[in-house]
Amino acid sequence: MNCIGEMSFDDVKEFLIENQLDSYSKVFRENKIDGRALLLLDDKNLQDLGVGAMGDRLKLLRFIHQSIQLESIGDEKVKVFNDPIHGHIEFHPLLIKIMDTPQFQRLRYLKQLGACYYVFPGASHNRFEHSIGVAHLAGELVKTLQQKQPELQITIKDIICVQIAGLCHDLGHGPFSHLFDGKFIPHVRPQCKWKHEIASVKMFQYLLDDNELYDEFHRYGLTEKDIKFIKEQIAGPRHDLKSEIWPYEGRDKSKSFLYEVVANKRNGIDVDKWDYFSRDCHMLGIKNSFDHQRFMKFARVLAVNKMLQICCRDKEVNNIYDMFHTRSALHRRAYQHKTNQIMEVMLTEALIEADPYLLISGTNGKMMKMSESIDDMVAYSKLTDYVTHQIKMSTDPNLKKSRDILEKIEKRKLYKCIGQTQSHINEIICRKRESTIPNEIAKALSIDELEEVEELKHIKQKAPLRAEDYLIHIAQFDYGMKDKNPLDNVWFYMKNDVNTPIQVRKDQVSQMLPDRFSEQYIRAYSKKTDEDSIEIARTCFSAWCIMNDMTIPKGGDLLAVELTPMKKRVSPPKHSNPTKAVKSLDFCEQ
Repeated sequence: MNCIGEMSFDDVKEFLIENQLDSYSKVFRENKIDGRALLLLDDKNLQDLGVGAMGDRLKLLRFIHQSIQLESIGDEKVKVFNDPIHGHIEFHPLLIKIMDTPQFQRLRYLKQLGACYYVFPGASHNRFEHSIGVAHLAGELVKTLQQKQPELQITIKDIICVQIAGLCHDLGHGPFSHLFDGKFIPHVRPQCKWKHEIASVKMFQYLLDDNELYDEFHRYGLTEKDIKFIKEQIAGPRHDLKSEIWPYEGRDKSKSFLYEVVANKRNGIDVDKWDYFSRDCHMLGIKNSFDHQRFMKFARVLAVNKMLQICCRDKEVNNIYDMFHTRSALHRRAYQHKTNQIMEVMLTEALIEADPYLLISGTNGKMMKMSESIDDMVAYSKLTDYVTHQIKMSTDPNLKKSRDILEKIEKRKLYKCIGQTQSHINEIICRKRESTIPNEIAKALSIDELEEVEELKHIKQKAPLRAEDYLIHIAQFDYGMKDKNPLDNVWFYMKNDVNTPIQVRKDQVSQMLPDRFSEQYIRAYSKKTDEDSIEIARTCFSAWCIMNDMTIPKGGDLLAVELTPMKKRVSPPKHSNPTKAVKSLDFCEQ
């Protein structure tokens, strides 16, 4: 027998006898259970067949699915990958079929950290290897739960579906990853409510259709319902998880915990983060204090408010806080690094300038812009980081502005960070203000007021920069759930009571944990890079900070006055005259 899906009725009977399950052979024969039907059996099917006690059903399912796993990969050897983060990884043949498609191979040409590669020489890894890592961790977590809690009735199909979701969850990313869906698309199509998760589901469907993989899915017992389950894990719930209406169709509430493996919308603890924490820290040279292997050892599924959720031992609460702290540190030190942000801004400007003129062929040869390709997966599958090479190699005069911006990036002629500030009060600045703050800074000081500033006496022509000469970026640092403590949505269990979910308050963990879980910084950049313009821009930005009760910025330093060691913080005096306020700035330079 080459494959269980090809087994006859007699083969199934022999299969049961060999595995000491011959007492069920009669009912299987009466119901005409051949190999293909065997692949589709679950606990409910066995109950309908008249199979007795739960223990018998669990035993039968365990033997069937273990045998299915062995037979399904019989002549097709598993492929082994030597990953620098997770070591040697083995994948089921169906995952290999998915990987060996143009749609998945496209991920080789999408930088995991986008523009970070221009700042951190080691950040050269791509979405391809990250997706492999997520699929591996997804399988490891679900297999661990299957072994520890057989009553969950986790099947081989469940494991394969969760692994495929992990493998395909990033298929929809565009050039330079989050730069495309976070900066480029909102600018060129502001009315379009588009996220890369939506594109991932569309690209997965295109992958299935274009490579005719439905027969391969059916060969291993995966049905249309399983394909829907995979898509739901990628896209997320249709409505709020707190609703009484179950938001999924691929699996019922008895398998609700499976939706928390790849992308956990409840509390953010998922294998996607585990892989990129480990991989990004490794490539960036940043220490990772979170141990995902330890978390898996203590993971357990419990019923919380009538919903099965993945919980953890109470003693692991510090490990989980370390996880969210690692996330915050990566954003602070890499993802939202001040130079990385300006690289992303300039790359976005280059793509915006090129959008009307750089056309891609889509369905039936239709030519469309980059911004239109998100509606056509044929065109979108051709869009990668190499779009910048297409621009640079082009001789089209319409692309000159875009080429000039890319040349500035390569020659390191970047916009200059003139400072960073933070509000003194617990105020969150709306991101919509990013577009209005430049105009406020430009009007902060007049020419006459600039003439009075002592530090600018050496500049002959003193004139405020125009609003379009400034760029503002609002950097948000949090633990993944804005200003909320993500552990408010995490449940634990105790050593002496493994079946009762509990919550652990922050004050029960440590007195050194933060009181706030979100903070915000406003960074200002000058597009004019000559020294005189930068000094004028810094002065105007400082005046704006004082007028808006912000901390006093110090040059382009990452955290300005707030992190300057051994200095007593002095609140700037209130001034009706901003020129006098700027003159008093020397207190923060001492």
